[in-house]
Amino acid sequence: MSELLTDRIKDAMKAAMKSGDKARLGVIRLMLSAIKQVEVDERIQLDESRTLQVLDKMLKQRRESIKQFADAGRDDLVAIEEAEVLVIQEFLPQALADAEINAMVADAIAESGAQSVKDMGKVMGLLKTKMQGRADMSVVSDKIKAALA
Repeated sequence: MSELLTDRIKDAMKAAMKSGDKARLGVIRLMLSAIKQVEVDERIQLDESRTLQVLDKMLKQRRESIKQFADAGRDDLVAIEEAEVLVIQEFLPQALADAEINAMVADAIAESGAQSVKDMGKVMGLLKTKMQGRADMSVVSDKIKAALA
């Protein structure tokens, strides 16, 4: 990947400005703001993997909001959050298929020698970097629990 993720996001922001897509522009600005916030707080320039972590965290927040809004019957807010999820996902690597996640979980369990749910941290440690931005880690966590139970 020759072009940096932050550069792709900035290019998308320019395109959204030109096309007048205010909703998309707002989400992209939120993404850049979150990245900049971490850079300022930690006084560092984020690399690709750290940028992915920031976007992954934003995605997780949106998913939690969608669940809460759906439980409260606020379909209008669910639609807004779902639209934001779609924009954020454009900048993340290709999502893993269910079968790929299951295979990676099985491999990580074998590699770590995990025997019970107490060993879940070892398995998550192996998978987190490989799956960052490519899978919902709460789903992965549930799959690990099921496999170790």
